[in-house]
Amino acid sequence: MKAELGRKSRRAMNEINVVPYIDVMLVLLIIFMVTAPMITPSVIDLPSMANTNPPKQMRPIEVTVRQVGSLVVKDMKTNKSTEVTLEQLAAEVRKLQADEPDRPVVISAEKAIQYQAVVDAMDALQSAQIQKVGLLVKPKSK
Repeated sequence: MKAELGRKSRRAMNEINVVPYIDVMLVLLIIFMVTAPMITPSVIDLPSMANTNPPKQMRPIEVTVRQVGSLVVKDMKTNKSTEVTLEQLAAEVRKLQADEPDRPVVISAEKAIQYQAVVDAMDALQSAQIQKVGLLVKPKSK
């Protein structure tokens, strides 16, 4: 019987003691609360608007691929349209970009057109080293 009284039962500890963790977090919170007002914000020197020029708004050149196989190049600045073939497309766009070489070109197509015709127009512009070519998407009518 004495042997049973002197023996301690060994059980696994199921709980994690979080009190030391909470103590450390409270000390860190107090340190941050005391030091935060002492930090001075740095001064940011922003450029004034008088020194900058507003960006130029360039009207794009629109290339429309029609279902009949023709292409229409429209100068959005003057609203002048010219019907061209695929071989004449790059020369016509270069002529319109003469005064503004960075002027963007957008390609639009009729609804029932095969996409290969649009790709051919993009290839013709790319082979002529014309930059800033995009696709024009018209939103759906509700």
